[in-house]
Amino acid sequence: MKLLIKQACIIDPLSSHHGKIQDILIENGIIREIAKDISEKADEFVDRKGAQVSPGWVDIFSNFADPGFEFKETLETGAAAAAAGGFTDVFLIPNTLPVTDNKSQVESLIHRNGGLPVTINPGRVSGISVNIHPIGAITKNLDGRHLAEMYDMKNSGAVAFSDGLHPVQSSGVLVKALQYVKAFNGVIIQIPDDSSISPNGLIHEGIISTKLGLPGKPMMSEELIIARDIKLARYTHSRIHFTGVTSPKSIDYIRRGKDSGVDISCSVTPYHLFFSDESLLDYDTNLKVYPPLRPKAVVSQLKQALVDGTVDCIASHHLPHEYDSKILEFENAKFGMTGLETSYAVVQTLFPDLSAEKIYALFGGNARRIFNLDPCTIEKGSSANLTLFSPETRWTFDLTKTASKSKNSPFYDKPFTGKALGIITKGKLHLSH
Repeated sequence: MKLLIKQACIIDPLSSHHGKIQDILIENGIIREIAKDISEKADEFVDRKGAQVSPGWVDIFSNFADPGFEFKETLETGAAAAAAGGFTDVFLIPNTLPVTDNKSQVESLIHRNGGLPVTINPGRVSGISVNIHPIGAITKNLDGRHLAEMYDMKNSGAVAFSDGLHPVQSSGVLVKALQYVKAFNGVIIQIPDDSSISPNGLIHEGIISTKLGLPGKPMMSEELIIARDIKLARYTHSRIHFTGVTSPKSIDYIRRGKDSGVDISCSVTPYHLFFSDESLLDYDTNLKVYPPLRPKAVVSQLKQALVDGTVDCIASHHLPHEYDSKILEFENAKFGMTGLETSYAVVQTLFPDLSAEKIYALFGGNARRIFNLDPCTIEKGSSANLTLFSPETRWTFDLTKTASKSKNSPFYDKPFTGKALGIITKGKLHLSH
């Protein structure tokens, strides 16, 4: 099986071809040649004007709802959505049924990832297989009290540890978890939220929540956990990653923590950069997310943190829900939206002047470094684990063509500039529709 990519700009700071427009010949999943012009015959061609190619992108926080909630998403449909969004690697949170809190569950997910046949477009089946990386639970059954067997899960392939949508509240439990993972250089992932503060809050506490008559959640609930967890990471000399950060004060805490030598990192979601709490004025349940959308002034500061490098990664927080979980009263709707297919488009549209190197760092390079993933570079003899994308392509997101099983996205009919063209992984090509 030979695949030839024609005239793509290589974006890979670790490659000797970085910044060059080259042809790339791939044979049986291995890069066989990189040159200005390759005339060799191939089974498949990719020739897109203005295309860029980088090592595969990584999403560090997604829910494929499988096992237990396959009516929302499955490994197959989740992998298809990831491929359509340009992601070759996806971290799966443990909020499934049963919970991913033991080595058997980790091994089961990895075994099923051996070669997922996924339906990319209606009527078309391809052997694309996104690399799935299970996140092991910190506590048993996500109870927040009793530590799970993280060492066993690490040995079975868990990439990191988190209680996912139920962040650890107990300082005593979290400090033990940080000490536990330090033995094997593991990383804890936390959504920063003190759930005891406004536990029934639905949106950001402020003018909009008052106007809508909905219970609010203050940014303080995030800031308290960020400040606490940085202190715990400093005390244990361990590693923690905050995801879904929304508060400028949180960003300041993280910036100062990094400057003082604490091993911390953070990620933001595309939708926290695109929408504000004013977007909720029509009670769109697809915008009911956790953590909640913040005011425009806060969003502006969050964007600045991405530009100045304080933010390490983009995390989609892909949380699919079936129709019945979203089409009902706002108070009763589930939190979350799908996001894998639109993540890059949102960021490229919002930040048209962001360099291609910065895009790759946010979508893959930093995550590979933080979470100790295998090195991935575009060089002759390397495995072809690649993402193809175009920063200039104009398109509109069409929910009728989504690869996800669920359709809870507020980006329907939104125009974007910048599109993931597809991925190459495990010797197979998937081009987005």
